[in-house]
Amino acid sequence: MFTRTVRAPLKPGQGDAFTHLIEQKVLPILQKQKGFRDEVLLISGDGKESIGVSSWERQEDAEAYDRAAYAEVKKLMEPFLTAPPTLHTYNVALSTVHATVGRK
Repeated sequence: MFTRTVRAPLKPGQGDAFTHLIEQKVLPILQKQKGFRDEVLLISGDGKESIGVSSWERQEDAEAYDRAAYAEVKKLMEPFLTAPPTLHTYNVALSTVHATVGRK
């Protein structure tokens, strides 16, 4: 399994609206992507930052999403952000939610 994290600084008071955007517009895009498994959205207590964690079957699936649809998602998020989002990728070593144990 493979994971992408997208860290995005939010404009003041935009946490709820941003959550609604992810739920209503971004999730449907993600759900159409090959290998997409899950999305978790975190909003900091002060509402100034979000972290989206998406899980994918394979690294190649996440990379295909980056090439095909992520530009559209970034454009949808822009009105809510104070700066561009930052992306990091990881191999999942352990997940109790996904019943996954990393393979060596």
